[in-house]
Amino acid sequence: MQMTGSQIVIECLKEQGVDTIFGYPGGAILNIYDELYRHQDEIKHVLVSHEQGAAHAADGYARATGKVGVCMATSGPGATNLVTGIATAYMDSVPVVAITCNVGLPLLGKDSFQEIDIAGITTPITKYSFIVKDVNALAPTIRRAFKIARSGRPGPVLIDIVKNATSDETDYVKEVPGLIPRMTDKIDELAVEEAIKTIRASKKPVIFTGGGVIIANASKELEEFVKRVDAPVTDTLMGKGAFRGDDNYYIGMLGMHGTKTANLSVSECDVLIVLGSRFSDRVTGNTETFAKNAKIIQIDVDDAEVNKNVSVDINITGDIKSVLEIFNSRLEQLYHKEWIDKVMARKDALPLTYNKEVLTGPYIIEKLYEVTQGDAIIATEVGQHQMWAAQYYKYLKPRTLITSGGLGTMGYGLGAAIGAKAAFPDKTVVNIAGDGCFRMNMNEIITASRSRLPVIEIIFNNQVLGMVRQWQTLFYGKRYSHTLLNDNIDYIKLSEAMGAKAYKISSKEEAEPVLREALESDVPVVIECIIQSDDKVFPMVAPGKNIDEAFDENDLKKGNN
Repeated sequence: MQMTGSQIVIECLKEQGVDTIFGYPGGAILNIYDELYRHQDEIKHVLVSHEQGAAHAADGYARATGKVGVCMATSGPGATNLVTGIATAYMDSVPVVAITCNVGLPLLGKDSFQEIDIAGITTPITKYSFIVKDVNALAPTIRRAFKIARSGRPGPVLIDIVKNATSDETDYVKEVPGLIPRMTDKIDELAVEEAIKTIRASKKPVIFTGGGVIIANASKELEEFVKRVDAPVTDTLMGKGAFRGDDNYYIGMLGMHGTKTANLSVSECDVLIVLGSRFSDRVTGNTETFAKNAKIIQIDVDDAEVNKNVSVDINITGDIKSVLEIFNSRLEQLYHKEWIDKVMARKDALPLTYNKEVLTGPYIIEKLYEVTQGDAIIATEVGQHQMWAAQYYKYLKPRTLITSGGLGTMGYGLGAAIGAKAAFPDKTVVNIAGDGCFRMNMNEIITASRSRLPVIEIIFNNQVLGMVRQWQTLFYGKRYSHTLLNDNIDYIKLSEAMGAKAYKISSKEEAEPVLREALESDVPVVIECIIQSDDKVFPMVAPGKNIDEAFDENDLKKGNN
């Protein structure tokens, strides 16, 4: 059947099961948008307020669903505005396909109006970047892009299409996408047997989970493995929800703002079983002393992550779900009562703490968990509020914390929340922000209002860039260089002007009624929470220090750090 390139784009998206696209039109991509108009009953398009919001929304959609998120933008600045969102997805292994259009082939390479080499720009931050110059290559490229985005370690792929390839015609034949097989061909049987032998011999094991467990849909297998090994579990920011946050075996997050229990237990353990984590510097602290008493077993789908940041004793490359299935089939029930008792006593003795006398970020997060009963998708921006959301909300299922881990993108959360809400309109979706982050992409409240996506935006307003100020307080002699935001913005009026309901919380007593009312709203809600400028995230590991040197406010008062 003869079709234009634009028709082929839409048909290929339908082949891949795409039901939602986030984007912003422009001249070079008009042919595709014109065709999309004819298919609006089959593919929903969410018009964002800025192209960066489109990339973040596609990312949030992908993280919440496990499917490929799709965003679209026109040439030039439209395409370059996607870059931060593409890089965010790349750092966190999120499957996104970004479709851009460029000037026509005769104008390519001549610095034409709104021409940019977006494929070249995004090469370092994508799994693959395509430029399609011939309509005959269009369908095979789109199909290949989706396969690449989903295969192995997922990630973003960019397709740039010259404008004439969207109007030229060629034959189109429908194809049904094949299943993406688990990556098992590299699983080394000798390494598996060595790992099992090491786990059996362990007296003080710890299981450390990252985002790879969620990507592999291996939470069920992880739960069985934990109980079989009889070991405490810690996680990364990206691994939240892979293992239930209310389980007795769970000891909290690891690393710079992890719990003292997790940091001390990993430093003391004799075997550390690492599942789908790349050993980020925010997790390890001083890599030379990380888990210094342990044999480290690393299981990851990407062999490029092995021995990159931390040297390991045993590595298994392959699909984590498959490896855990093997472990569970071969390991007998193990018991480590003495070790578990010690870790649990430590957990009781070293809880997370905060000031209970005034309104704080942790109090709001705990109250949010209470009123949602843990049944919500939580997105975050980046900073203190992100760490509080990681520490004080218990994630009971995978894909319920959506946050920028690797790139640390301020302005990410609201777009991502919109993407998650578009995917799951019946679920409660909340974005946790600081006042600094909210300013980055607050215009996406307009998107939520226009698209009737009732997300809840919680702003912790401390009138400073909180995390940067915390570092300035602790490590820069209280020299607050350009981190004060005391410019008296009225976030209530601003949010109402963008079509949202808006509330201000200034005391603990106001929190629960407002949160409960927000949960019942059928329009976007913005909740401004007034907290103190010098509230800090504790525990904390100073940069370059060992993770067992984590300190909190009491340690500072005692002069222990």
